[in-house]
Amino acid sequence: MKEILIITNYFPPETGAASNRIFHLAEGLQKHNFKVSVVTPLPNYPTGRVFETYKGCFKASSTENNINVHRLWIYASNSKNKLLRLIAMLSYSFSLIWFFVWNKIPKTVIVQSPPLLVAFTSVLLLNSKKRKLILNVSDLWPIAGLELGALKKNLAYGFLEKIERFNYKNADLVLGQSEEILIHVNSIFPEKDTFLYRNYPDFNPTEIFETNQSKNKLKMVYAGLLGIAQGVYKLCQELDYSNIQLHIYGAGAEKNNIETLILNNPELDIIYHGEISRKELHQELITYDIAIIPLLNRIYGSVPSKIFEYARLGLPMIYFGGGEGENIIQKFQLGWIAKAGDYKDLNTVISKINTSNINKIYKKEIQKTAIDNFNFNTQLKSLIGIIQ
Repeated sequence: MKEILIITNYFPPETGAASNRIFHLAEGLQKHNFKVSVVTPLPNYPTGRVFETYKGCFKASSTENNINVHRLWIYASNSKNKLLRLIAMLSYSFSLIWFFVWNKIPKTVIVQSPPLLVAFTSVLLLNSKKRKLILNVSDLWPIAGLELGALKKNLAYGFLEKIERFNYKNADLVLGQSEEILIHVNSIFPEKDTFLYRNYPDFNPTEIFETNQSKNKLKMVYAGLLGIAQGVYKLCQELDYSNIQLHIYGAGAEKNNIETLILNNPELDIIYHGEISRKELHQELITYDIAIIPLLNRIYGSVPSKIFEYARLGLPMIYFGGGEGENIIQKFQLGWIAKAGDYKDLNTVISKINTSNINKIYKKEIQKTAIDNFNFNTQLKSLIGIIQ
């Protein structure tokens, strides 16, 4: 049985796309006769506080779904203060160094990036001709940070670019969750081996049934991180509620602002449901007419995993983020697109949706498209063929 180690910043019981993606990868490899170990911080995302179960722990090891999980100490923080965020990343990097010193590391290692500093620590210390290092890139940093306004082009940015290049250069294989990521990597290192590894979900398709029989208003849902990048707070302010009712699930930095907005503006047809488990969320999502996937700014290299998850649920989408995600929606006819950042266009697109067309037949078509084209196991088998 071949051993493989996955180094990541996110893992269940943490919620969100990153956690789900790595869990499914680990579980999938385990089911294909790999002996899988995962190294991750003590759970703290998205609250920035170590979960109650793990408070007071320096480390915790367990076997979960036949996967060996090692949770290491981290100075947890989701503060907007850049220094505190840096300290949090460095603390996990130091814990990784301690782990590498005292544990035997397999010959195949998958390293999640970003965070760049954590990936750099892993690549720097584990780089060996006898070891295969696989860099799993889900977002392009520091470019994404620049587009989000979190970073500026200065000496610090140049330093992060050097780290990024070091990571790509010393990885034996780079996995990218979008074509744009692979294009970027190969523009720097043309000969680098790359593999498109999308964030496909792995769950049994749900039964499709009719929704919104009255068709008085379009029942639209947003589910996910309420962070700066998603811009859900601004979305709530800019939407025209004449023909829609917006339902929100999730948690994050904008949660309090959204709750205050709803409290102070009862005329806005918004219902906030809080955060629920992924299994519960799936049961809720299939009761809605349509989902919205917003990004405050178009982020090069980003393709929200919600596209593939919603498609498997048979849920039509409005995509409001530009880039490669927009192309996927159009190519596979998964819903509608609005110009990134143009709320007037978004409201126009929504107003033109014929609710009578959002029926069981249309939803089944979307689900079939997902089953045929966004298959987790087919993709995983292709990846295994490369890394074995």
